[in-house]
Order: sequence, then structure tokens, then C-alpha cells
Amino acid sequence: MPSGLSLTALTRRRRVPPIVTATVREWNEEEGWGVLDSPETPGGCFGHFADIEADGFRTLTPGQQVDLTWEAPGFPQDGYDYRAVSIAPRSA
Repeated sequence: MPSGLSLTALTRRRRVPPIVTATVREWNEEEGWGVLDSPETPGGCFGHFADIEADGFRTLTPGQQVDLTWEAPGFPQDGYDYRAVSIAPRSA
């Protein structure tokens, strides 16, 4: 760890958002993207199949619960203020 920096300071510098629980609002399996809803991402969060933490064919189902790590890139991502960094489907 760099001299003089605490773990808290390093975490704050990286601005890593916490993992939140989200619900899949819609998912376009053919195009590989969809929208996830959580209180922390008002208006929806854009998600891409490449962000899904799974083996094999990666897709989601509307209504499915996921663990979501997101970011606010500062510009609309396909019309949404938030975009997924990581999407982990929750066990049923």
C-alpha cells in the first residue's frame, strides 16, 4: 500500500460502488442487452451480456434478481444514466 494512504482513502479514490440487488426489467436476448432496476440506479441501468458473471451463454430473464455493480459514466449509455460493470445472477 502506498505510504500515507489508508485502505479507506484508496477505496474512495477508486470510487468503487457497492454491490446492490437489482431486478431485470427487460432483456433482449438476441441483442444481448437489457435494463436493470434498483433504488440506487433511478430510471434504470443499462446491462450488456459481457457484464454477466456466468459460464456459457449469458442471458437474463425479466423479473430475475441479480447482484449489480454499476457506474455513472457521466453520459447516457443507450439512454440510461447508469451502466453495469458486473452482473451476478442470484441463486433461485
